Amino acid sequence: MTPKLAIAAAGVLLPGSLLAQTPVVSGVSLPRVVVTATRVEATPFDVPASIDRIGSDTIGDGRLQVNISESLGGVPGLLARDRQNYAQDVQISVRGFGARSTFGIRGVRLYVDGIPATLPDGQGQISHVDLGSAERIEVLRGPFSALYGNSSGGVVQVFTEEGVGPPVASFSLAGGSDGALRVATKLAGANGGLGYVVDLSRFRTDGYREHSAAQRDIGNVKLTTRTDESGKLTLIANSMGLPQAQDPLGLSRAQFDADPRGVDPSALAFNTRKTVNQTQLGALYERNLNAANALRLLVYGGHRGTEQFQAIPTGPQNNPLHPGGMIALARDYSGTDLRWTLKASPGERPLTVVAGLAYDALKEHRQGYQNFIGTTLGVQGALRRDEDNDVSNVDQYLQLSWQLAPQWKLDAGVRHSSVRFRSTDHYVVGANGDDSGRTEFAATLPVLALMYSLSGKLHLYAAAGRGFETPTLNELAYRPDGTPGLNFALRAARSENVEAGMKARMDGVGELTAALFQTRTRHEIVTQTNTGGRSTFQNAGATRRAGLELAWSAQLRENLRAQAAATWLNARYRDAFATCASTPCAAPNQTIPAGNRIPGTARSSLFAGLAWAPSVGWRAGVEIRALSRVPVNDANSDAAAGYAVGGASLGYVMRQGPWELRGFGRVDNVFGRKFAGSVIVNEGNARYFEPAPGRTWLAGLSAALSF
Repeated sequence: MTPKLAIAAAGVLLPGSLLAQTPVVSGVSLPRVVVTATRVEATPFDVPASIDRIGSDTIGDGRLQVNISESLGGVPGLLARDRQNYAQDVQISVRGFGARSTFGIRGVRLYVDGIPATLPDGQGQISHVDLGSAERIEVLRGPFSALYGNSSGGVVQVFTEEGVGPPVASFSLAGGSDGALRVATKLAGANGGLGYVVDLSRFRTDGYREHSAAQRDIGNVKLTTRTDESGKLTLIANSMGLPQAQDPLGLSRAQFDADPRGVDPSALAFNTRKTVNQTQLGALYERNLNAANALRLLVYGGHRGTEQFQAIPTGPQNNPLHPGGMIALARDYSGTDLRWTLKASPGERPLTVVAGLAYDALKEHRQGYQNFIGTTLGVQGALRRDEDNDVSNVDQYLQLSWQLAPQWKLDAGVRHSSVRFRSTDHYVVGANGDDSGRTEFAATLPVLALMYSLSGKLHLYAAAGRGFETPTLNELAYRPDGTPGLNFALRAARSENVEAGMKARMDGVGELTAALFQTRTRHEIVTQTNTGGRSTFQNAGATRRAGLELAWSAQLRENLRAQAAATWLNARYRDAFATCASTPCAAPNQTIPAGNRIPGTARSSLFAGLAWAPSVGWRAGVEIRALSRVPVNDANSDAAAGYAVGGASLGYVMRQGPWELRGFGRVDNVFGRKFAGSVIVNEGNARYFEPAPGRTWLAGLSAALSF
């Protein structure tokens, strides 16, 4: 069967990057690729779970390297949207988890070099990652994600390269449409047993839309050294600054149709914007105690400061109980993870056991101010909220991977997670009483998977597990009636997950994977009101997410790689519930019927790519991305239309002595399609739509010198 016939027969097929998932070249095996997302080193083909690995070439080749969404299009089951709004983070959802997030990333666990980028409340940020030094990205989906604890609808991990070999200094410059410009420099290598990677970058843009300019500076350092023959120490330092990112907010249907580059007048009137600074440090110590036992200790700490001006009208803020329209957050976070690993072979059957204890803590000082002084809008006014919020989790986990028989492999695990919230109110003025309080959530999350090897080239597996998702501090931050204080009425959502899959390798065809999945959730956390950049939340009843993921990748010729991925997702509310059509909301006044689709989710998505990528000389690539319509609210009264867009790139790599020179040009949305790149779920003013840019261009140059 030819590759073309195989694609036609399978429809669209499966996992991973063009570089990471190409095990066969004309019948010749390529180097072994290992993933660690399940905490047990294995090839993706041998893991009874949906897992993908995106390599450094895919991350960096012909891309701006600013948003993680650039590299994740080929991962089935994952939807990553660049919002063209750097005052908000990239939208990432996995099998429908995280689709409701209007700010940051939630429902999906994020890690960078083992350090959680998701805080203990489940809220995550990924803006501090410098993709210029990323060695790989791993994406884990399905039941095994629950072994990472709270809010693990999926797990995305980014790993920075390690410094090895002679020093290499590099400089890169990339620029394109709408004033986009990224300048970066990197020094990597090893000397006297010390490996080092130092990476600095600056990105700026005028923005596709009016009032969407931004600048972001990132510095990243990774040091590795062997303390002795059995020990390894890794030190990580990271700093990110967002001096100011303008927030264009969303557009209504009429505004989007009339002028997708435009902005709502309220964004200009209040000069909506965000400022962020973040610094963190981490240390990872790994030690082999003997041939069978190893220990791993991670400690980390950091600070993130945020100031955000919202488009809250001045009228409601005159209410003495209103928390204001400007937010100031100071967050200190820290944690540790101690892990023991045993590798044995009872009865000559390989067995790996992992046990660990994790502790994470967040201390937040939250203040709210009016966003006006007199008739001057968009400035810091009178204090209206002042509180300290503490969140911590203590988790214990145990898992094993055991080759039961030559054809059978068992993977199992359990994690107990306990998350505590405490709020201390310092703004007790007049009618604004003491809103201090505390709450706690706990869950035990078992996972079980079994894989059967029909042959060395065909694996079948099934997995099941439980998960849970607590409200984040941002979701607890406001009560539906508009008064300050945490909304302690929210409960944690709990889910049951099942998955069945197939992984196959076929000479001359490539690697194929397929996964059927279903998740049933109780007490789903949903948006109750969302107006002017502020959201409140409530628990709905039950939901169900069911779907199919297909993927395919192949090395068609020595330098020619192809990839395709497709997802079908049916995400719906199983129970009717009442919500608010406006805010403040004394009582829910709109009924959402059972059977409505969960907003922010697409029924189908498709990615296909073809790349010619020799190590030197000319390179070229084309890709297609398609997405079906996306409902924007619980009522399903409107939706972002489906779309299909194409991109193409051309580049050249030259090596001359110690120098390596690269250049590339890229065009996205080649045919200039008009579409909404992302949506703001349940936006109370019906400003749901965040337009994607039309046809854009990007060009870049880089030079690397080996010493």
